[in-house]
Amino acid sequence: MILSKIRALLVVIQMAVTVSIVIILMYIFKSNNKAIRKVWASIQMKLLGIELEIKGEPDNEAQMLVLNHQSVLDIMIFEYIHQKNIAWVAKKEIADLFWFGHILKAPDMIIVERESKSSLIKLLKDSKNKIADKRPIAIFPEGTRSCGKRMKKFKAGAKFIAEKYNLTVQPIVLINSRQILDSQNFTQNPGIVKVIYLPSVKADKKTDWYKQIEEDMRSTLKKELV
Repeated sequence: MILSKIRALLVVIQMAVTVSIVIILMYIFKSNNKAIRKVWASIQMKLLGIELEIKGEPDNEAQMLVLNHQSVLDIMIFEYIHQKNIAWVAKKEIADLFWFGHILKAPDMIIVERESKSSLIKLLKDSKNKIADKRPIAIFPEGTRSCGKRMKKFKAGAKFIAEKYNLTVQPIVLINSRQILDSQNFTQNPGIVKVIYLPSVKADKKTDWYKQIEEDMRSTLKKELV
């Protein structure tokens, strides 16, 4: 336990330094910010001792990725494995952080202010622009990190965007990322993260597609943790 806490402390220090470098590089080489993030993520994978186990097939044509959320590593892992320049939907509280908020601003991510009607309009506009730029939108429908053992109830944001623009959505389940880097218990341990790609669906107001992917993701997580 003591060793895992020491590793966590070293990870925090290391990330504070390397994220700062990444922010500077993304502003200097703005057209290459995806490559910069991918190189950084690949270095983190090695430093943190993360191995990946992949199940299912990624849909590289999917316009939206819907993922469960349990650790900051979830974002890093997908920056490492996804081919395209993902546009993450992130809370304004993160973007407002002194200096480190630029990790969202420099690569032009989608920043939302919860419980704000004007922010909802901006969310739709930003999402439309990212889709036009061929950037898949990645969103955590739970809205915040879970314990990793079960999912929180999905919020309506992803459904709203996907149905507005008739997007192809791929649900993805991540397992064990919290056990590798647990910010609540402040521990870090090397290990395997399982990434499970579920079949893509077309967002359609006439169907219960969103409810169905929530149920599928929950049942997948439950089955994998048995």
